[in-house]
Amino acid sequence: MRSYVEQRARLARMEAARAEPERHLAIVDRQIATRAERMTVTSQAKSRQSRHRRSNSMWTLTDERIFQENLAAIRFERRGEIDALSRKLARQTGAIAAFRVRYRVNEPEREAVS
Repeated sequence: MRSYVEQRARLARMEAARAEPERHLAIVDRQIATRAERMTVTSQAKSRQSRHRRSNSMWTLTDERIFQENLAAIRFERRGEIDALSRKLARQTGAIAAFRVRYRVNEPEREAVS
């Protein structure tokens, strides 16, 4: 690396590349939670069809337990994808830290707010 500007540009590209698996991991987490909730609500509807009232919250401790079980099962199913994204994120974070140490570049510069 020759100039400070080139170093900053490369660091910015590395940080942008790291943001992608972070976003993907957040999307996967939301998908898992949504699916687990949908599965729980579906099982609720089957067991409580005669007692359903829209005005009352029907979420019980049993439903929470079922939700947590569904959540764990779906996370287990998608563990390969989650692990791959987590490893990629860890590698990129390590590379950014090494780059900062090697080129003595501190935290990203903040733009002045006027």
